[in-house]
Amino acid sequence: MQYVEANGARIPAIGFGTMTLKETLCVDMVSTALRSGWRHLDTAQMYGNEREVGEGLRASGVKREDVFLTTKVWWDKLGAADLERSVDESLTKLGVPFVDLLLIHWPSPTVPLSETIPLLNKVKREGKTKHIGVANFNIALLDEATRLTKEPLVNEQLEVHPFLDQTKILGTIRRHGLTITAYCPIARGKAPGDTTLERIGKAHGKTPGQVSLRWLIQQGIIPIPRTSKKERLTENMAVFDFTLSDAEMADIAKLKRPDGRIVSPSPQAPKWDS
Repeated sequence: MQYVEANGARIPAIGFGTMTLKETLCVDMVSTALRSGWRHLDTAQMYGNEREVGEGLRASGVKREDVFLTTKVWWDKLGAADLERSVDESLTKLGVPFVDLLLIHWPSPTVPLSETIPLLNKVKREGKTKHIGVANFNIALLDEATRLTKEPLVNEQLEVHPFLDQTKILGTIRRHGLTITAYCPIARGKAPGDTTLERIGKAHGKTPGQVSLRWLIQQGIIPIPRTSKKERLTENMAVFDFTLSDAEMADIAKLKRPDGRIVSPSPQAPKWDS
């Protein structure tokens, strides 16, 4: 397994996303992923599956300390009366004393970061999470968060795939020294069928989805593909045995388009920078 590092965090270079996985399917997929070599799990309070993710972790037989576990606080739980209680609930459901990374899932349109960031710092100092970060922040919000925090932010999670131009925010994240996690890394199934990704995939004996994941990994971005199919777990992990050329990387970068964004919920989505 390769790793991406920042501000003391050492994060596996690919993670298993669990959004939409529920009940026994979630338990089984998490357990199978870990037994087959995955060491990075991503969940969130809003996914409604933290309990099942924890059960899958225990069922796998993999030691807790060998797994990088991320969860997130939903945007309506970012105030003083809610954030700590939300984190405690997540830890109880997961059945762990701490997570490796705790993220603000989306910025709140009503609670200022001046209230939320100190609370995030507090739960880190209390040992409920090893590291903290944000998700779905634009440049202005990320600048503000890094200015307010007393504890280092280590990661921003956001939508990144070949069909979306995230150049501006990615540059800001890197300028602040954070790692980047990409959700929707194969654009929710849009990669298969794309002629450029198909062509490049055939040259390497890989699928378009694998090419998309590799494109991210070569930029130091951590993809967290989700799947409900066990055979896809092996496929998604088989992205460390080939390298895209500079020309191939450039060709994939040309796929970005103005309507490429998939996720932008109201009211919590900020004004995007692209």
